[in-house]
Amino acid sequence: MTGTELRDLIRHKWGYSYDVQLRHTQGKLWLQIMWRYQEQVSFPLTDGEFRHHLDGIATHLRDWGVAIQVLEFITQTKQKPRLGKAVTIPLEVGDRAREWILE
Repeated sequence: MTGTELRDLIRHKWGYSYDVQLRHTQGKLWLQIMWRYQEQVSFPLTDGEFRHHLDGIATHLRDWGVAIQVLEFITQTKQKPRLGKAVTIPLEVGDRAREWILE
């Protein structure tokens, strides 16, 4: 999965290019689909910055072996990002991928 493929997947599902963030809490990793999106006038990133951000996220997802998990979750979920409420995807990365994360 590339950053462009991730953006296209999200845009196809919900109609907008929602921002994504990786979160690490309580020893677990999560991918969050945020409520702000690139098509908003107030979106803080330029197109190039947003593409670079998504490429970085997609690289992590590929390296951790969870890209298929994310694809399946987004495809199957009935949740939708809305103001103040992100869609949160648990990432089952295993012990090896957690080695670089500081507690």
